[in-house]
Amino acid sequence: MKKNISKFVIYSIVLLLSLELLVRIFHLHNERPERYLDEYGVEKWIPNQVGYSITGNRKQNVGKYRINNFGFNSVYDNYESSKDSIEVAIVGDSFIEGFHQNYTNSISVMVEKQLPNIKVLEFGYAGYNFSEELNLIKSYNHLFKDIDRVIIYLRYTDDLTTGEYKVSNRLSLNTPMNRLLKKSKLIVYAKDMGLFDSVKNKLISTRYKLTSAIGFIKNLISLRKIPDLPVKPYEMNEVNNDSIYLANFKKLVKTFNYDKKKNVLLLDFSLCSKEFLSYLRQNNFKTINFDANFKKHIRPKILIYDQHWNNLGREIIANEIVEYIKNENLK
Repeated sequence: MKKNISKFVIYSIVLLLSLELLVRIFHLHNERPERYLDEYGVEKWIPNQVGYSITGNRKQNVGKYRINNFGFNSVYDNYESSKDSIEVAIVGDSFIEGFHQNYTNSISVMVEKQLPNIKVLEFGYAGYNFSEELNLIKSYNHLFKDIDRVIIYLRYTDDLTTGEYKVSNRLSLNTPMNRLLKKSKLIVYAKDMGLFDSVKNKLISTRYKLTSAIGFIKNLISLRKIPDLPVKPYEMNEVNNDSIYLANFKKLVKTFNYDKKKNVLLLDFSLCSKEFLSYLRQNNFKTINFDANFKKHIRPKILIYDQHWNNLGREIIANEIVEYIKNENLK
């Protein structure tokens, strides 16, 4: 019996080591840069990191990233602005961050190829919402004040869930244990493939049942009326959040003193409510709508296994920005 157990342990270790080696040799794992909160309270990437963002179970998409001295993915080492030159900033989340293709072929590079006299600076960071984007602009006002146009990507369905800025909980994932686990590329690969999802869902389900049971017992002891059990996330009725989103938008633009002359919202109008678009028009917010040109192209504009833009989608976005800049006579 002991001999069989010893063999099982040895074979298991050999198998895991072999899989770890294969994942490393074929570079199947995703390389995530490390995050931090800078001296201004802005969350971004730790400067001077390079690596490859890999998605799909067979390296279906590979993009090389390069985090510059400022903490963003860019071909530029430093971000500078001047009244004597023309700069355009693009601020947004992972769609603008551009880890899904090489940083040398980012949206900003595509724009600069068509407008070589304009410098385009990208401030993309996975997970940013509208409040975080405006907080970034306000925190680095000494840089943004001399930038001629600031294009802010706003995904209506995701980025207006809050009406105030708060430091996110993303940094809480940067624990010593997580950093240790990331040393194993096999674990990173398995996690990205969803192999741990069943365990995660089981833990969530167990916690839900335990919470319900404890609440039930407490109410029995106190002889109170037993309240309804908490609703599971997937059982929640979908509610219309349009009024909430609009209220949050109004609050944020007021809180951060939104500059209507300089700032431009990059939007997919098809995702926005009629009330929201009407408010933008009535209050003279500058916008770029890329929905129409997306629909013109028959070919896919997003990755097959991911909602992010593929190369064609990013080309369309770059062209929209170029046309807007030309119409603004910034060139």
